Amino acid sequence: MDEREQLTAVSAAVLAVTSRRSVREVLQTIVTSARALLGARYAALGVPDEAGAFAEFVVDGVSEEESRAIGPLPRQHGLLAVLLHDPTPVRVPDIRAHPRFEWWPRHHPELRDFLGMPITDGGQILGALYLANKEAPGGFTAEDEDLLRILAAHAAIALVNARLYERSRELSIVEERNRIARELHDAVAQKLFSLRLTADAAAALVTRDPARAGSQLATVRALAAEAAEELRAIVVGLRPADLAAEGLDGALRKQVALLDRVHAARVTFTADELVPRLGAAGEAAAYRIAQEALHNALRHGSPRTVEVRLRGRNGALALEVSDDGAGFTAHGDGSGGPMLGIASMRERARAAGGRLVVESRPGAGTTVRLEVPVG
Repeated sequence: MDEREQLTAVSAAVLAVTSRRSVREVLQTIVTSARALLGARYAALGVPDEAGAFAEFVVDGVSEEESRAIGPLPRQHGLLAVLLHDPTPVRVPDIRAHPRFEWWPRHHPELRDFLGMPITDGGQILGALYLANKEAPGGFTAEDEDLLRILAAHAAIALVNARLYERSRELSIVEERNRIARELHDAVAQKLFSLRLTADAAAALVTRDPARAGSQLATVRALAAEAAEELRAIVVGLRPADLAAEGLDGALRKQVALLDRVHAARVTFTADELVPRLGAAGEAAAYRIAQEALHNALRHGSPRTVEVRLRGRNGALALEVSDDGAGFTAHGDGSGGPMLGIASMRERARAAGGRLVVESRPGAGTTVRLEVPVG
C-alpha cells in the first residue's frame, strides 16, 4: 500500500469515529482499515466485559462461514488477556512462541506473526487490536506498530464517545421518568382529587336533588376530559393545553374558577392588568407550581379561602398562593403530604431560574411565593 492509500485508509477510520454510525460499525471500520493498512491476513478488535469474556469482538479477514465453524466468542485468556492488562504493545514473529500463548479452537485459522496493540484512554485499557499473518515477508515492522497505535487512539475515541452517549441516554431516561412523575403529581393528581370530590357530591345528591346531581356530573365529565388532556400533554412533553391557548394568567384564572366550583373553600384569582410574560419553559414552571400549591392547600390544609395572585414586581413575575388552612411544620423526610410537592416546586423554580419561598405554621395557613426574572 502506497502513502496515498495509507492516508485514505486512516482518513476513513477517523471519519468513522466522528460519524453517527453505531459503535460496532465504527470498530469494524477501524479493524478493516488496520488490516488493509498493515497488510495483514487477519485483524480483530476486542472490548472486554466484566465477566471474563468480550462485550465486542469484531474481526476482518474471516468469512461468516469460517466464523460459525470457529464457534462462540473467545474468552479473556492467553495473549488476548495480556493486552487487556498491560499497555505495552506485543510484536512477535511467531505467536506460538510467546510464553503466554495457550491455544485456539479447532477450526481457527493458523496464526504466525502477530502484532497486538492495547486501546487506552489515560491509564485505562478499553480494549485491544490484534493483527496476524503479515502478507509481505518479514513480519510486522516498527512502522506497522506506529500505524496501529494511531488507529488504536481513534478506537479509544470511539469507545469513550459510545460510553458517554450511553450514559447520556440513561440520564435522559431517568430525567424523563422524573418529569412524568412530577407532572403526574403536580397536575393530574389534582384533577383526579377534584374529580373524586365532585363525584362524591353527585352521589350524595342523586336521590334528594337530581338536578344538582346532574350539574355535579357535568363537572365530573369536564374534569375527566381535562385530566385526559393533561395526560396526553405529559406523554408527548407538550405545554398544558390551557397554558398554550390562553397564557399564564388566563390558564390560572380558568383553573381557579374550576377549583372554586368543586371545592368547599373559596378560591380566588387576581392579576395585574398587564402581567409580564415569561418564556414557554418559565410559564410552564409557574403554572405547575401554582397547581401544586393549590393542590396542597385544598387537599392537606382544609382552608376556608385560597388566594392566587399574579403580578409584575421589580423586573420579575411574582406568583403567590396563600391559604388560611391548617398549615404545617416544614420538617420530616419529605416522603409524603405537602413536603413532596414542595420539593417538586423548588426543583421547578430552580430550573426556571426563579426563587421559591414557602411560609407555613401550624394553624396559621401557608403562603407560596415564586419570583421568576422576566427575560
